[in-house]
Amino acid sequence: MLCQRNSYACLCALLMTTSFVVLSEAAGNESDTAPFFGFMGAAAALVFSCMGAAYGTAKSGVGVASMGVMRPELVMKSIVPVVMAGVLGIYGLVIAVIISTGIPDTGYCMFGGYAHLASGLSCGLSGLAAGMAIGIVGDAGVRANAQQPKLYVGMILILIFAEALALYGLIVGIILTVKASSGCAAGAGPA
Repeated sequence: MLCQRNSYACLCALLMTTSFVVLSEAAGNESDTAPFFGFMGAAAALVFSCMGAAYGTAKSGVGVASMGVMRPELVMKSIVPVVMAGVLGIYGLVIAVIISTGIPDTGYCMFGGYAHLASGLSCGLSGLAAGMAIGIVGDAGVRANAQQPKLYVGMILILIFAEALALYGLIVGIILTVKASSGCAAGAGPA
């Protein structure tokens, strides 16, 4: 029942539980464990960012459809929140590709695995949060814009600030990915 109410928390709990199970099964063998965390980082970046993009697109799309019934001439002008939400998935894709290409076949250390996991989570979860903000603002904003056209600039500014949340996660994710490759090479020890 609790998982039905808060699916995001249950997904995070499942991710952490899986991580601890893998750690306990491969306690002394880091070479088996480190790539798991790296690939989970890539998956988390893409999955959470796409969840945010999907929510933002759906929520703001409902507002556009509802507003379009009364003011069909404003539909194309009001599609901005849908586009901004869709971009969030691209951020997750970029980080997932960077992470997955940065995981070598051999010599991958735990430091790199943890850094890639942190990179993916920072990008993915910030994309999820940004998608929720864009969806809520987009839904209410396009409906309000249909009634009062002067609100359009304010809505766009709020959407830009919501999108910036995902950009922060993308930037931190890139920095952590660079740190992961330099950390393994600098002596964190190969797995």
